[in-house]
Amino acid sequence: MEGSNFVDYVKIFCRSGNGGAGSIHFRHDKITAKGGPDGGDGGRGGHVILRGNKQLWTLLHLKYRKHIHAKNGKPGADARRTGANGVDMLLEVPLGTVARDAESGEVLFEITEQDQSEILIKGGRGGQGNWHFRSPTNQVPQYAQDGEHGDEGWKILELKLLADVGLVGFPNAGKSTLLTKVSAARPEIGNYAFTTLVPNLGIVSYRETQSFVMADLPGIIEGAHEGRGLGQRFLRHIERNSMLLFMIAADSNDIKKEYKILYNELKQYNPELLIKPRLLAITKCDLIDDELEKMLKKELPPHPAAYFYLFPYRKKY
Repeated sequence: MEGSNFVDYVKIFCRSGNGGAGSIHFRHDKITAKGGPDGGDGGRGGHVILRGNKQLWTLLHLKYRKHIHAKNGKPGADARRTGANGVDMLLEVPLGTVARDAESGEVLFEITEQDQSEILIKGGRGGQGNWHFRSPTNQVPQYAQDGEHGDEGWKILELKLLADVGLVGFPNAGKSTLLTKVSAARPEIGNYAFTTLVPNLGIVSYRETQSFVMADLPGIIEGAHEGRGLGQRFLRHIERNSMLLFMIAADSNDIKKEYKILYNELKQYNPELLIKPRLLAITKCDLIDDELEKMLKKELPPHPAAYFYLFPYRKKY
């Protein structure tokens, strides 16, 4: 988003290095004037590599690096010495980064673990020296291979946040407020829709030494799977959450309808999201009295796998 440090999408042009040329050389020293071929191979061109780094949570550091070039390999030398490989271009990315080909849209790989390294674009192979081309009928080969050209192309990097619990709900449902109460995260909070425009992460501590990651995701509206509102750009973050906490405000006109809309948006975007464990939280219960609370219980959508809580924590059904 404009003016934000959170960047979850970048498009970069990558070019790997060319392979070094093979050497044309014949052995000669103070004893041997006309020895056989001993030209070495060229070094390979540098790769463009992505490596996972759990200390990163955004692609901001790549936002303004539109062109990524690795170095060329060095040519071979005499005495069958291989040229140095080109220096790889190593790009560190957050866990949850997906690499795609910009032209075809094909998913190349995903980075999900610390120090996981994947080659985004391979460097060109080094050429073979003339030593490889010797034969009984050609004892003085006067040629060697050129190195292969490196590859190049536009690549897309997309970030899908890795979190244990993802907060899912309509705009202004209280997701950011919950995150501030259970963690040290301080997302912007306001009494208007779409206060949260970028995902926020918080570490929730429990049982003294244990913790889990909670993600406050931008609000979903009906039609989000088709791109309405913040749309598909942020729906993809839900894919990486271990479980989902649906949040609906107690002052909603129709809790069952809102739950159905949220459920349907996830189903339309990716049916596999519905396999994840789901809980439903009814928020803003300080706005209703005991009588309305009893009525509210009858309006809760039937779902055998869900537990229903009221926030603040007043009751558990």
